[in-house]
Amino acid sequence: MTHSVRTARFTSPTRLVALLSVGVFINYVDRGNLATAAPLMQGELHLSASQLGALLSAFYYGYVLAMAPVGWLAEKYGAQRVLAICAGVWSLATLCTGFVSSFAGLLLLRLLLGVGESAAFPCASKLLAQTVRVSRLGVANGVLSFGYLLGPAVGTLLGGLLMTRFGWRPVFILFGVCSLVWLVPWRGVVVAPAVPEAAASDPAASERAPAFREILKQRALWGAAIGLFSGNYGFYFILAWLPFYLVKTRGFSMEAMAWTASWAYLLNAVSALLMGWLTDRWVRAGRSPTVVYKGVMGIFNLGSIACMIGMVTLPTTASIATLFVYEVLAGLSSPAIFAIPQIFAGPRAAGRWVGVQNTVGGLAGLVAPAITGVVIDKTGHFGAAFGLAAALQVVGFIGWVVVLPKVAPLRWGPATA
Repeated sequence: MTHSVRTARFTSPTRLVALLSVGVFINYVDRGNLATAAPLMQGELHLSASQLGALLSAFYYGYVLAMAPVGWLAEKYGAQRVLAICAGVWSLATLCTGFVSSFAGLLLLRLLLGVGESAAFPCASKLLAQTVRVSRLGVANGVLSFGYLLGPAVGTLLGGLLMTRFGWRPVFILFGVCSLVWLVPWRGVVVAPAVPEAAASDPAASERAPAFREILKQRALWGAAIGLFSGNYGFYFILAWLPFYLVKTRGFSMEAMAWTASWAYLLNAVSALLMGWLTDRWVRAGRSPTVVYKGVMGIFNLGSIACMIGMVTLPTTASIATLFVYEVLAGLSSPAIFAIPQIFAGPRAAGRWVGVQNTVGGLAGLVAPAITGVVIDKTGHFGAAFGLAAALQVVGFIGWVVVLPKVAPLRWGPATA
């Protein structure tokens, strides 16, 4: 009876995945607010394109530097506790942005926002690897991907429409307050120590936690990290500069930009949800996880090359159609980004593994917005920026398809008594 009562106290995997998805949804709404507000901020605060690029990149400095330490903290002190603290940090950073009037103040708050949001994926991956069976990781990560990819869709549409009517400052304050509300249901989360159904049959359930140097020696880690950096370069480039590109280069109004960008991001989110379901179905039907996951990532990289070129060279209508195709491909790749390390690392190492993988992937966020800003100031157009994003997808293909080995759990050795 005592065991049953204790088991009942644990948060179900379904509820946990739902709360994590809402958390990363909020995460991406808050990080994308600056991109939506950029056309308005530039005029009010007299910012150059290079300064906007620096602000858009500043988030990733905090994000990248904190990622690996947060993964370690999640495994040492509990992912749910670390995520709660960091969610409070990023919510307050968003709220305070509405009161800042200087470039330096905005820069500081963007750094703080990055530190807070760095916890999302290491903590989520630790919790999913701990509570969700491998045969269900596709759906779990698909739902998680739907959450964080829906964030830019809703944030851009709602934020863009509200900013058109009320200005950008009240929107940051409103979104910051709403973000804090998520902490109320998250306080009740209690995570089981392992997946009960898998404990008897899964050798990884009784394995020791590997040393950090063992994780760093894995070829799979670096293949995934290289692939993620390259894919992220294009993704973060679009996420940071799409509103500015549509308004300043394609001549869209703020309202038209908000609708167009939000539809693109919505396609991204729905594609991720669909692919999460499909990958689980294929794996349970007996198809190789290696073929399924590596195949999806390879198609994404190759398709992205054509889409990046099309977005900048084609007429407006065809350019937007190409943007939509790119967002679908990016969504199809999203569940694999975190399912792959969760399979390789297992519950004992997923937090630190994803911390390192996302640190490398997050470097793209440091350079993509900043380089784009410099390119625009130097050339006056986006051609070279889209060309660089296309070229990097070749590197991503090599990382995911060539460097990444067979997708299967690594064995870290038996746990000591």
